[in-house]
Amino acid sequence: MEASKMTKHPLIIEEWNGSSSTKLFKTATITFSPSLQIQRSVNGFNHVWRRFLDAFVPEGFPGSVTPDYVPFQVWDSLQGLSTYIRTMLSTQALLSAIGVGEKSATIIGATFQWFLRDLTGMLGGILFTLYQGSNLDSNAKMWRLVADLMNDLGMLMDLLSPLFPSAFIFIVCLGSLSRSFTGVASGATRAALTHHFALQNNAADIAAKEGSQETMATMIGMALGMLLARITTENPVAIWFSFLSLTMFHMYANYKAVRCLSLDSLNFERSSILLQRFIESGQVLSPKEVSTMEHVLPLWTTLRLSKSAKPLHTNVKLGLRVSTLDHSEMANFLTSAGSFYNEAKYLLVERKGTVSVVVHKDSTAEDILKSYIHALVVVNLTVGQKSLHLECQSWMDKHYESFVQKLKLAGWKAGRLLSHSIIWKAHWSLGEKTD
Repeated sequence: MEASKMTKHPLIIEEWNGSSSTKLFKTATITFSPSLQIQRSVNGFNHVWRRFLDAFVPEGFPGSVTPDYVPFQVWDSLQGLSTYIRTMLSTQALLSAIGVGEKSATIIGATFQWFLRDLTGMLGGILFTLYQGSNLDSNAKMWRLVADLMNDLGMLMDLLSPLFPSAFIFIVCLGSLSRSFTGVASGATRAALTHHFALQNNAADIAAKEGSQETMATMIGMALGMLLARITTENPVAIWFSFLSLTMFHMYANYKAVRCLSLDSLNFERSSILLQRFIESGQVLSPKEVSTMEHVLPLWTTLRLSKSAKPLHTNVKLGLRVSTLDHSEMANFLTSAGSFYNEAKYLLVERKGTVSVVVHKDSTAEDILKSYIHALVVVNLTVGQKSLHLECQSWMDKHYESFVQKLKLAGWKAGRLLSHSIIWKAHWSLGEKTD
C-alpha cells in the first residue's frame, strides 16, 4: 500500500548550497520513485569556481551592494594594476639613486636617506589630516581622484630622483610628501565608499573582499612590473614611455571609477544642484542624475574653463565667527536676529557677497540642513545687492518640508548634511531691550 502510493507520488528533494539565503544555488536533485536517483546540477569545476569567487565578492552579491559597486570595482582594480606596475619602475629608479649596487654607497647613508623620506611622509600625513580630514566624507569622489593624482606625482618624483643627484633628498622627500596625502585621503574615502556600497550592514565584508581584490591586483601588477622593469633596464626612453603611458591610463581609469559612483548623501554641491532644479521645476533629481552633474575635480579647476554662472554653494559659507564682524556688520546681524530668525536655530549673515551661516550650539543635523538650504535660497533669490529676507522666509515656510520629503522619496539621505563638523557653532540668544 505504501509502496504504491510512493510510486504514484514520487518524493523529490532538491539540494541547495550557499552561505546565505540570498546566495544559494541548486547542486542536486534527489528523486525516490521508488528507486533512488541523484541528478547533480553542478560539476566539480563550477563548485570550485564559486568557492573561489567567495573570496572576492561580498556575501549575498549582487543584492547586498549598490548597483554602482561592480563598475567602480572594475575600474578601481584596473587603476590599481597600473599603479603596481609603475611602482616597480619608480622603485628601481629610487634604489639606483640611493646607490644600491654601487661600491661607493654606504649603508648608513642609504639608511639615513630612506629615514628622511619616510619621516617627511609621516609628517605630511598628519598635516593633511589636520587641514582636510573633516572634508573627506562629504567630498569622497573628489578626494579619491585627487589622492591617486598625488600618488602619480609621488612616483614621478621617484623616477626623476636619479636625474638630479644634487637635489636627490629634496625630490625624494617631495615624492614621499605627495604619497602621504594619498595614503590618508585614499584610506578615508575608501571607508566612506564602503559605507555607501553596503546595503545589508555588510561594510566589514565588503572591505574584506575589497582587500582580496586589491591583493590579487597587487600580485599581478608586481609580476608584470618586474617583467617590464627587466625589459626596460638601462633604456631610459622605454622606461619613460612605459611610465607615462601607464600614468595616462591610470588617470583615465580613476576618472571613470569616480564617475560610476552615485552617492546618496548630501554635500554642499549636491544640495545646490537639487535645490536649483526644485525651484525651477518642483522636481527632485535622483542620486544617479546628480552624479552626472556634479564636479569630481576641485571646483576652481573647472570654473576657469566654463563661462556658466557659478553654482549657488560657492556663495555660501557654513560657519562664521561672530567675533570677526565689525560694528556695522554686527548691527545688521542683530537686526536680522530680531527680524527674520526669531524661531530658528541659526542666523544668516550677508558679508562681502557671501551668505554665511551661524548655527546655535544645540542645533541638530536637521537644523544644519535647513540653515544651509535657507542660505542657498537667499543666494538664489538675491537681486543685485539687495536680498529679499521676507521672500526667502516665505519660500522656506511654503516649500521646505515638501523639498525634504521629496529628497527622501528620491533616495537621498536627507537627515544630515555631510561636512557639518566644520561649522563654528556660535551660541546666541535674544533678550529684551532695555532703556
